[in-house]
Amino acid sequence: MKYCNRKKPVKKKKLIPKAWQVLLKFSPYILQHKFLISGSLLALLVETGLRLLEPWPLKYVFDHILIPAHSNSPAETYGMSPMLLLSLLAVSIVAIASLSSITSYLSTYGISLAVVRILSEVRGNVFSRLQRLSLSFHQQFKSGDLITRVTTDISKIRHVATSTALPLIRNSAVMLGMFSVMCWLNWELALLALTVFPLFVLLNTHLLKRIRSFSRQHCNSEGVLASTTGETIGAIKVVQALSLHHQLDNIFTVQNNKSLTEAIQSLRISAALQRTVQVLMAAIMAVVLWRGAQVVQQKALTPGELLVFISYLKNSFEPLRKISNQARQIAKATASGERVIELLEYEPQVQDLPKAEIAHPFVGAVRFENVSFGYQSNQEILQHINLVAKPGQQVAVVGASGSGKSTLLSLILRLYDPVTGKIFIDGQDIREYTLDSLRQQISIVLQESILFAVSVRENIGYGKIGATDKEIEAAARLANAHDFIMQLPQGYDTILSERGGTLSGGQRQRIAIARAAIRQAPIVILDEPTAGLDNRSQRVVTEALEQLTQGRTTFLIAHNLQTVQGADLILYVENGGIVEQGTHKELMGVAGKYANLFCLTQRCRDAEKGGTYAMEA
Repeated sequence: MKYCNRKKPVKKKKLIPKAWQVLLKFSPYILQHKFLISGSLLALLVETGLRLLEPWPLKYVFDHILIPAHSNSPAETYGMSPMLLLSLLAVSIVAIASLSSITSYLSTYGISLAVVRILSEVRGNVFSRLQRLSLSFHQQFKSGDLITRVTTDISKIRHVATSTALPLIRNSAVMLGMFSVMCWLNWELALLALTVFPLFVLLNTHLLKRIRSFSRQHCNSEGVLASTTGETIGAIKVVQALSLHHQLDNIFTVQNNKSLTEAIQSLRISAALQRTVQVLMAAIMAVVLWRGAQVVQQKALTPGELLVFISYLKNSFEPLRKISNQARQIAKATASGERVIELLEYEPQVQDLPKAEIAHPFVGAVRFENVSFGYQSNQEILQHINLVAKPGQQVAVVGASGSGKSTLLSLILRLYDPVTGKIFIDGQDIREYTLDSLRQQISIVLQESILFAVSVRENIGYGKIGATDKEIEAAARLANAHDFIMQLPQGYDTILSERGGTLSGGQRQRIAIARAAIRQAPIVILDEPTAGLDNRSQRVVTEALEQLTQGRTTFLIAHNLQTVQGADLILYVENGGIVEQGTHKELMGVAGKYANLFCLTQRCRDAEKGGTYAMEA
């Protein structure tokens, strides 16, 4: 019976690579800081007005002091002597610049503060979502690329927003104001100046699309480089032992050259845009100056007003002059924004159902009812699994590698959901529980004990939220870990290296067992917890596991069949199905696949006494 449709993690809608759409996606975060942003924009408007006033003192200097021919009456000096007027105009230049600097500081600081806060929230939400996305998602994406999106991509957006986008907004506001005043001064010259903008828009649109495309490719290439680097460093022992550095150098070089080529193409287009804008600016400046001089000679404009007009025109072109550099940065930030949004757009395959409830304290009865599962819809890894585990039973899952053992137990934790069938704990479908309340009542110890680069105390305490020091020490004692922990430099407060690399395999595993023990969960999953350990470490870890699983429903994956002989139920899994199940004695009596595997692994040569079967290794 199908419980729900299982779909690939797909994006909600197709992403159009435009900066405004990235901005739209971030709008919920922006609205949370609307008062800070509004105040900053108000300061920016005041700054714009002051920027518009900057050339006007020069107009009065030219028209009323330096070129008296344009002063037809003393009234034009407002009843002041030329020297007094000159002094006031000089003071006004300083005053306008000072006020403009203050408002610029307020707008820059306010917007920058808002950007930092917004992107910190975005980064936090992306990190939180990454932890909740299903394992199938993480199997599709490389960890290095995901790390790049959380760190580098968001840093790029923050840098561009504060150092490029904000100046562009400021200059655009000033440009709009200047053109308004230019139209008021002389509409003919203003229209003449505007003729360059259609050419610029067409050129800009074409080249920016190419820059944005190359930037997107470059970001993806950088993610691949990060993944390759992360994989190599994470497996450095294997790399050095097998002398793989030459092969990996070649792989990295190819990827690095691809990233370099994409970066160069983006730079080349940006440089071409910059040079083209420079020529367009020079041409329109020459035309306006040529026509403006004629207008001044016709007395339709004063020399000071032409000076203001030319100043406005030059300043209005300043954003266009810088746009080639800014466009490349904005395109990179847009590409980075798309990559961040892509993560925010993914929905976990496994999530709480709308009416999910907090799980009651488990007794530990687990039942699979006709469960099938596959990572791909057309390829099932598990087929029609039916099993019943009673509270307190130990269930061993054995079989060849790749037969689906780990996947089978992952379904109990809801790391994946079945394609068909149901899984029950204490008679209730586990999909009716919230994920957190389900997983908090299941302890797990893996073959590879994953520890974090924090203190031993924190590593153990991660097993139970709010665990006390007393509980942590009790769990360590149960796991036979207390004695060696006390021998560490700072005892329980010793900070471990990444993945606990400074500890032995047995020590890491015992800390992992302590982390599982502190939960006191009624269900325990052990995925080959003693694999790879020496005999002494295996013995100590086994003792700890026996204490951990006592009285609890336990699922054990093991290749060493010697460790599963005392299990209450043994499941032999092959090709995604349970082909045999029973106790060790029952399965040996059947003389089937389990018995054959047991004899092979134990080098059994003689038939069992009283013999119902006879086999040779």
